[in-house]
Amino acid sequence: MDWRDIPSLAALKAFEATARLSSFSAAARELNVTHAAISQHVRALEAEFGCELVFRQGAGMGLTDAGRSLALSLGEGFATIASGVRDIRALRHDRPLIVGMTPTFAENWLMPRIGGFWTQHPDIEVTLQPSFAVVDMRRDGLDLTIRYGHGIWPGLDVELLVNANYVVVGAPELAAKAVGASMRDLCSFPWVFETNRLEQRVWAQEVGLDLSATSVSNVPTNSLVLSAARAGVGLSIQARALVEGDLAKGNLMCLHEAPLSSLGYYLVTRRVPRSDALKTFIRWLKTAAG
Repeated sequence: MDWRDIPSLAALKAFEATARLSSFSAAARELNVTHAAISQHVRALEAEFGCELVFRQGAGMGLTDAGRSLALSLGEGFATIASGVRDIRALRHDRPLIVGMTPTFAENWLMPRIGGFWTQHPDIEVTLQPSFAVVDMRRDGLDLTIRYGHGIWPGLDVELLVNANYVVVGAPELAAKAVGASMRDLCSFPWVFETNRLEQRVWAQEVGLDLSATSVSNVPTNSLVLSAARAGVGLSIQARALVEGDLAKGNLMCLHEAPLSSLGYYLVTRRVPRSDALKTFIRWLKTAAG
C-alpha cells in the first residue's frame, strides 16, 4: 500500500462522520473538534479529488454521487478496522467474556450450572446477554453465542453443544388421558407455549403438531410455562435436559419424544483467535453438557 495515495486519515474520519450523521455540527461533536475543522477537512478532500462531495440542502446537507461512493467505502473500511481492534482486545484475559443466548436457554440450562464455572474460575468474568433477537456478533462485540437450530450459519465456527431432544410433557392427571395418543390426537388437548419462543414451535412443526388446530395459551417465560404444565393447564414441549428433574420426581410425564435430529444448541464463534478465557469457558460448557 502506498500511503502517499491516501488522503489524511483525519480528513477521511471527518468526512465519514459528516456523511453518516448528515451534519457538520454533529460530526464536530462526535469527533470533539470545531465545526470549522470539519468543514476544512471536507473542503481539502474535495480539492484533492477535484470534485464536490457534499452540497447544501435546505438547512442541512446532502451527498453527491462521489460523496456517497466515498462514504460507503469509508464506512466499510472503518468498520473493518474497528472489528480488527475489537478482536485483538478480546484476547485480553482481564476483559469480560460477552456471551449471547436465548433467555430460555440461559434460565433453564445455563444458570443452574454456571455457578460451578465461577467456583472453578473466579478470575474469569462472564457477561451474559440473553436475547430473542438475531444478533450480529461483530457489531455487538460477542465472543460466543449459543444458538438453536440445525447448525448452519455460514462464515462462523459452529460446534454442537447439546442436542435439543424435545419431549411432550404434561401433569400426571392430564397426561394420563393422553397416554398412547398420536401427535395428531394431541392437537385436541390444551397447550402452553412461551411467547415468541422459536425452539418449541420449530420442533412442533418437525414432529407434525398442527398449532393452528390446537388451543394454545401463551405466557411470557418458560418458567411460567413449566409452572402451568405442572398445574395441568396444558401440555408443553420442552428440551428433555430442562425437565429431567420434573420427570424423575413425577411432576411431569413424557408423552412423546422424537428421534434425535440435527436440531440443537450450538456454540457459535467468529473465525478469529480465541482468548484463553474463551477457550476455558467453551471447555467447561462441553463438560457441563456431558
